Amino acid sequence: MAVLEHLTSQQAIDLENKYGAHNYHPLPVVLSRGEGVYVWDVEGKRYYDFLSAYSAVNQGHCHPKIVGAMLDQAKTLTLTSRAFYNDMLGRFEEYATSTFGFDKLLPMNTGAEAVETALKICRRWAYQKKGIPENQAQIIVCENNFHGRTTTIISFSNDPVAKEDYGPYTQGFIKIEYDNLVALEKALESNPHAAGFLVEPIQGEAGVYVPSEGYLKEAKALCEKFNVLFIADEVQTGIGRTGKMLAVDHEDVKPDILILGKALSGGAYPVSGVLANDEIMEVITPGSHGSTFGGNPIAAAVGMAALGVIKEEGLAENAETLGEVFREELNKFIPTCDLVVKVRGKGLLNAILINDTEDSSTAWDICMALKENGLLAKPTHGNIIRFAPPLVMNHEQLMDCVSIIIKTLQNFSK
Repeated sequence: MAVLEHLTSQQAIDLENKYGAHNYHPLPVVLSRGEGVYVWDVEGKRYYDFLSAYSAVNQGHCHPKIVGAMLDQAKTLTLTSRAFYNDMLGRFEEYATSTFGFDKLLPMNTGAEAVETALKICRRWAYQKKGIPENQAQIIVCENNFHGRTTTIISFSNDPVAKEDYGPYTQGFIKIEYDNLVALEKALESNPHAAGFLVEPIQGEAGVYVPSEGYLKEAKALCEKFNVLFIADEVQTGIGRTGKMLAVDHEDVKPDILILGKALSGGAYPVSGVLANDEIMEVITPGSHGSTFGGNPIAAAVGMAALGVIKEEGLAENAETLGEVFREELNKFIPTCDLVVKVRGKGLLNAILINDTEDSSTAWDICMALKENGLLAKPTHGNIIRFAPPLVMNHEQLMDCVSIIIKTLQNFSK
């Protein structure tokens, strides 16, 4: 079969099923092209993308500025490793640190790598700066978290599907209830070797759980009181998604360590990073951490372009405005239909809770119906559907999508 030979949807699905590991359960749609808020399948049907590659494509599919930066750099220099300097990384580091207000950026590739990096920085800071005895540092995390799928990260997950049969697990983590300041304070008081508090400002994979107003600000204050690092995982919530550049910005919280990924590249190339000020980042020394691809010239060019698009096109502000419209329209509909319990979210990161159990297929079946009606979304945790379109969406497109969602739910509940 020639490399560029046309495939039908079924042929593409069959190839993946035969030759690929079955670690995902995709919606049965085979995409071959994307532009802005739209994607097309191999048969040419157009869909609204309401997942945005889990918020990696905030700037829209194939944004010309981001793709242009990637192609221009790819023709010049792709990879040097960090054995040598390159003429793009320093520019990216300066741009990113000035954008988010930190002294230093440690570049990586994927979100999970960035989380692992933040954990290592936190532990090393605990031993070198806080004086915690070697190998006794504890990092506080929240139940129902999702920070990635590496062995260390799944060690503090309570998702049995992600965790089962992967032990033995990494020690050094304390799990507490999300959005519970009493539990956080108790954990900090009772654990003198606590080094950090790792938290998602909004728990995305868990079902777009938005914490109570003031939770993040009070959590940061508690961390300061006990000399513990506040680590914000903004891999999914960052770069404009929630209506601010960062989700913590809604409460004017400055993390000690900030984790970014996904939309840091606009979905064009794997780019992630960890930001912190000098007194924390200086614990990282030559040879203590690294990545062959982290900070490569293409990633640097793409990262600068991706951040530039968010700023220049006012995409955070657009997310704030359209998110309010989306929730308002869904809240008008919900009382008329017993299929949906609630809508929740911030900016253009939203979810609807289906009136069924987590082990039901209802949410999946609704997503299948949405697909037939020209909109792509995926369930999370069985009875929740996450809605996260590209931030380049306009009001007319959003209202068209709201109409598709409401009509689909109405037809499904009949």
